[in-house]
Amino acid sequence: MMGNSPGMMSGGGNREMFGGAMRLSIDQALVGRGTVSFLATNGGSISHELVILPLADSQVVGTRPVSREGQVDEERNLGEASSNCGAGAGEGIAPGASSWVTLKLSPGRYEVVCNLPGHYSAGMYSELTVT
Repeated sequence: MMGNSPGMMSGGGNREMFGGAMRLSIDQALVGRGTVSFLATNGGSISHELVILPLADSQVVGTRPVSREGQVDEERNLGEASSNCGAGAGEGIAPGASSWVTLKLSPGRYEVVCNLPGHYSAGMYSELTVT
């Protein structure tokens, strides 16, 4: 994370995803508002992505409705890291590769997810709180 939060990537933090067990873990669940850089590293054996979505105060992580295609609604997507060895949106992060995205986040709750078909339902989500 860059800005207010410590971690990797020039004073920034990293967000790692591990696809082998179909889980997404983040190294910090609480960060300061402002500029935040997410570094997503795919430690699994299939492609993944990292999408940041706002989370309503009463909403529980992992309970978004899933479409017939096995994905959650990304209409309010704030950004994503899914470009193989590059920044921003793409076709997915290959095993062993990384992607990143830098966003300006306001205080609130966010859900960080992999939204490739079936991955959210399989448990690839995590909560992030911005203070």
